[in-house]
Amino acid sequence: MVKLRLQRTGAKNNPNYRIVAADSRFPRDGRFIEIVGHYHPTSKKNQVVVNNAKALEWLNKGAQPTETVENILKSVGVWDEFLSSKSSK
Repeated sequence: MVKLRLQRTGAKNNPNYRIVAADSRFPRDGRFIEIVGHYHPTSKKNQVVVNNAKALEWLNKGAQPTETVENILKSVGVWDEFLSSKSSK
C-alpha cells in the first residue's frame, strides 16, 4: 500500500520534512517512490511547498495520506480539489 507521509530531514532541533509517496512497509526515513513536496515547521511562516499535480496523481492512484499530510493538503487546497474531482466522476 502506498502512503503519502512525512520523511524527516534536517538537523537536531531543526526538523524539515519531505512529503513523499512511499510503500507503507518501508521505514519512515527509508526508501520512497517520489517526493511530492516539502514542509518546514520551524520557519517563521511554516513554509509548505506541494506539487499539486503529483499529489493529485498519487491520491487518484489510491495512495492514503497520513493525518498530518492530509491536514497539510487541506491547508494548501489539494484535498478539496481531490474530493471535488472524485465526486464528479
